[in-house]
Amino acid sequence: MEPEHGYKLGDQYLSEVKRVLISGGKFICLTLAESHVLGLLFSKLRFGWIMSIHAIPLQSCEKSSLQTFMVIAVKGSPAVVQPITSSFNRSSLDCNSNQIPGMYNELDNENRIREEYLTGSDVLHSLEDLRLGAKGALDKLNPGRRVQLILSSQNSRYSFRAVLLDAQEQSETFLRHCGVIIVPKTRARGWLYSSEEGQWKVVESAEAARLIMVFLDSSHMHASMDDIQKDLSPLVKRLEPANNYGSQIPFMMVDDPIKERELVHQVTSSLTGRITIEDVVFSNVEGDVSHILPDGDLTFRRMIFQRNEDLVQSEALLTREGSTVVSSGKTDRRKVSSSKSRKRGNQRKTNAPQETLKISHDYLASLYHSGILSGFMLVSSYLEKVSSTGRTVRAVVIGLGAGLLPMFLHGTMPFIHVEVVELDSLVFSLAKEYFDFIENDRMKVHITDGIEFVRRVASTVAPVGAAVIDRKENGNLKTLLSSDSESLLDSHNSSEIDILVVDVDSEDPSSGLSCPAADFIEEPFLKDAKSSISKQGLFVVNLVSRSTKIKEMVISRLKTVFNHLYSLQLEEDVNEILFALKTDDGITENQFTEAADQLQKLLLCRHPKMRQAIVDTSKKITRLK
Repeated sequence: MEPEHGYKLGDQYLSEVKRVLISGGKFICLTLAESHVLGLLFSKLRFGWIMSIHAIPLQSCEKSSLQTFMVIAVKGSPAVVQPITSSFNRSSLDCNSNQIPGMYNELDNENRIREEYLTGSDVLHSLEDLRLGAKGALDKLNPGRRVQLILSSQNSRYSFRAVLLDAQEQSETFLRHCGVIIVPKTRARGWLYSSEEGQWKVVESAEAARLIMVFLDSSHMHASMDDIQKDLSPLVKRLEPANNYGSQIPFMMVDDPIKERELVHQVTSSLTGRITIEDVVFSNVEGDVSHILPDGDLTFRRMIFQRNEDLVQSEALLTREGSTVVSSGKTDRRKVSSSKSRKRGNQRKTNAPQETLKISHDYLASLYHSGILSGFMLVSSYLEKVSSTGRTVRAVVIGLGAGLLPMFLHGTMPFIHVEVVELDSLVFSLAKEYFDFIENDRMKVHITDGIEFVRRVASTVAPVGAAVIDRKENGNLKTLLSSDSESLLDSHNSSEIDILVVDVDSEDPSSGLSCPAADFIEEPFLKDAKSSISKQGLFVVNLVSRSTKIKEMVISRLKTVFNHLYSLQLEEDVNEILFALKTDDGITENQFTEAADQLQKLLLCRHPKMRQAIVDTSKKITRLK
C-alpha cells in the first residue's frame, strides 16, 4: 500500500473485512510493517479485535534485508479493547536497522493508546449492550445518566469512542432533545472533554436533553467530516430518546482555529516527555490582544508538552529578519487569545525554510502574560522607588517554557534582574535554540526544582530591621519607612525575592488543574513563598482550571497564608491570575488608577499599544482579601 495513494483503498478494504467476518473470524495480513500500513491496521481494528503480530522466519539462503511480519486479527465484541501482543523480542530481529525500530514505534504507540482505554475508570459498552438494557431503557431520558460506549456496527467504516449524557436536570426549555458533538483528537484530552465534571459543563452549554459526545482519534485522521457524519448518523439514531423520533439530530463540531501548521522540531525529555515546537497560522480567531499585534494572518511559534497537549506552553510572534512580521498574505487577522488555554490544531508537516524567521520579544502574544505584568501595578510604588535610585529588583519566574515572559521583562524593565527556575535542562536548550532566549548579567537560569529553590531562599532570608509599607496619605500613595531605617533600600535583604511568579504546568491535567502543578498550591510551598519575598514583595500564580471547586480551593489556601489577595479573570480564557501581597497594608481599589499610571511610566515598551494593553488589563484586577 503506497502511502500517497493507498490509504483510501486500504481503508475501504478493511471496512469490508470488518463487514464480512463473523464473530471469531480471523483476518491475516502479511506485511513488511511500514509505519503507514501498521498505522492503518492498528487504528482501524482497535475496537472489537484481538490482535497479534509475528515475525516470519527468514530462510538461511535468503539475502533480503527486510523482515516479513504476519498480523492476525480475531473479531470479537465491539467494546473489546486489548493490547497487541507479539511473539518475538527485539534482540531477535536485526535484519534492518530502520525497519525494526519503526515497527516497534508503531506498536508501542498503539498499545499506549489502548492502555489508556483499558485503565479508564468507566466501562466501555457496545451498542448491543445498551440495546439489551445494560444502562436502562435508552428511549427514555434518565437525568444524570452517563454512559461510555463504542459506536460501531457491521456496516460502519469506523469505530468511535463516545459518551452519552442525559442532562442532570430536565427542562422544557431545551433547544434540542438530542444532539451530537464531535471532539477532534487534539481537544479530547482536555479537562473539559475528558473529565466527567467538564463533560457536564458541555451538556449545559449545548442545552440538549441528551448529548452524545464523540471523540475522534488517529483512525479518523484521513476521513472527511462528511464521511464521519455519514458513518455516525445511523449509529446515533439508535441512541435518540423516544420524544425525538422523526427529528433530525444536529451535529456540532468543537472548533479548530488553526489554518496552517508546520512541525519545526520534536524531541523527548526524560523529565517532561515529548516536546513539540511548531509554527502556526490562525484564521479568524477572536481574542483580546488583536489590537496589539500587526494586521494580517500572523505566524506564531509554539512550544507544546505532550503530557498536556490541550494546553500551549508558550507562544511567540514570528518576524522576518529586519523585524518584518511573518504573514500569510491575508489582511483579515482578527484576534488572538491566551496561549496557556489555547487549543492545538491538526498537524501538517512542511519543509519551509526556517533560517529567515526571528522571534519578536517586543510583543506578548499570550494574554495571560500581559495579565501577569499588569499585576505589577500592585507594587508599582515600590518599583518606582527602586528604579529611581539605580538599584535592581529581584524577580524570579518558576517555569521557563520558551522564556518569553522573562525576555519581555528583560527588555521593558531594565531595573529588574530576572532569574528563571527550570527543572528540565532540555527545555532551556530549546528556548535558546528556537525562541532566541539569552542569558546575561540581568538574566540568569537555574536548572533546579522550583519548590526547593524557594525553600532555600526562605531559609536564608534574615529578618530586617525596618518595616516598609504603602499607605494612602492625602489621597495619594506614599511609601513610609519605620524610624530605625534611613531608606527603603536599607530595609531590603539582598537574598529576598521582590517578585515571585509561578508559571508551571501540571503533569496530570486530567485532575482538572492544568496550571500550576499541585505542589505549588500546597500550604508548605505557599508559606515558603511568603517567607522568601520581601516586605513589599509580590507573589503571582497563573491558575488554569475549568473546575470551580479547584479554583475556590486554591483561593482559600492563598487567603490563609497571605495578607492581601487580588485576582484577574481573563474573560475569554480559563486562566485566572492571582496576586498576593505580604505587606500589612495592601493597595485598595480606589488606588488602582494611580498605581496603573506609575506602572505605565516604568514600562519601556517599543510599541505603545503593548504598554497600553498591559495598563488597561490592570484595571480589571479585583480585590479578594
